[in-house]
Amino acid sequence: MPYRVFNLKEAAEFLHLTEEQVERLARSGELPCERQGGRLVFRHQAIDEWASQQVLGYSDEKLSEFHRRSSAKYYDLSQDAAIISTLIKPEWIEPNLKCRTKASVIKGMADLADRTGLVCYPTELHASLIEREQLCSTALAGGLALLHRRMHEPYMFEDSFVVLGKTISQVPFGSPDGETTDIFFLVCCQDDRIHLHVLARLCMMCHQTSLLLELREAKDAKQMHALLVASEQRVLQEAKKA
Repeated sequence: MPYRVFNLKEAAEFLHLTEEQVERLARSGELPCERQGGRLVFRHQAIDEWASQQVLGYSDEKLSEFHRRSSAKYYDLSQDAAIISTLIKPEWIEPNLKCRTKASVIKGMADLADRTGLVCYPTELHASLIEREQLCSTALAGGLALLHRRMHEPYMFEDSFVVLGKTISQVPFGSPDGETTDIFFLVCCQDDRIHLHVLARLCMMCHQTSLLLELREAKDAKQMHALLVASEQRVLQEAKKA
């Protein structure tokens, strides 16, 4: 899978864009591509990394539009279907991570993921998270980070899932606003499309509701899980109005 190449049509389907949009992005140099003869080809790993970065940087309006398109086209989900609450359990939430550095957070989150019993290769997961952070930090403004692997291979996990950690101390994690981070999600998905959908949903929950503030006030994992469920429902209710 890391070496798979897409043609223009396949890349458009993967990115939830039209062929014309993909070709324009490719020819402008924004979207990574290669030329084979007279046609454009796209490396799976390169455009997946590009797409992940795009989702993390979307405005609220673009995020909502991407979320709508990805839901309708690739999942047996309606606009009012929850996904985050099905991918995370209270026991997969750590409200008191005792990490003070970026390296210790990455290790702590990898260990938390391993505790789910769904990780087939814990050492590879940890190494991949380090590699992903070296490429570009997954920290966002507001004290949030959405950790994930560079590639999303079915063999890595027995099922897709999300874990959540809250650090006791603020941690410098490379946020674009220069601020520290204390809320960390780790997204572990078997499929690229699920991965992008989950990233979009989490961004909406964190940016369009008071979830981050509420998580910081929460006392335990059970309360944090309930807040995630409620936040997702608020996002879905707003989506139905749109």
